[in-house]
Amino acid sequence: MNLFDKFAIALPVADFLAKYGSPAHQARWKTTLDAIQLNDAQKHLLGSFKRDMNVLVLAGAWCGDCSGQCPIFDRFAEAAPTLKIRYLDNADHEDVQEVLSINGGKRVPVAVFFSEDGFEVLRYGERPLSKYRQMMKDSAGDSCPTGIGTSKDPLLVQVIQDWLNEFERVQWILRLSGRLRKMHGD
Repeated sequence: MNLFDKFAIALPVADFLAKYGSPAHQARWKTTLDAIQLNDAQKHLLGSFKRDMNVLVLAGAWCGDCSGQCPIFDRFAEAAPTLKIRYLDNADHEDVQEVLSINGGKRVPVAVFFSEDGFEVLRYGERPLSKYRQMMKDSAGDSCPTGIGTSKDPLLVQVIQDWLNEFERVQWILRLSGRLRKMHGD
């Protein structure tokens, strides 16, 4: 399956939430969006993005992980006009859900990053490392007494940075691509 073909039918966040989200779901996404604060360095980084990046997100409006993470992508897009974020509902697109399964399970959100001309660059989801560290700590207690991998930042701040690292990684892959550099003359 060419996942980029699905990008054309995927929805911007407002349309996605209007179609699939109840008022309660929409409120949860808005609460997260309102809580997301990008610092000056993050805004500067996002503003430096030159290559168009298409991001297809498989999500569920009902999903707590989605409402807690996907608004981050749209906050990024506010700072980086080169980002085009579109959403597919996992229940309406079971074929995509199957292709994007993680560890044999149907997980959301999963983001698939594409170049401007539709080449897949990266798949990432469903939770970033900081979230798994927190879940592990909640489940098993401190598993790394050396302090490695711990942060004093609130979890949302860590999750924002984890996702920003992936967006940045894709941007540099695109900027350094010989194919794209030739296309753009840079």
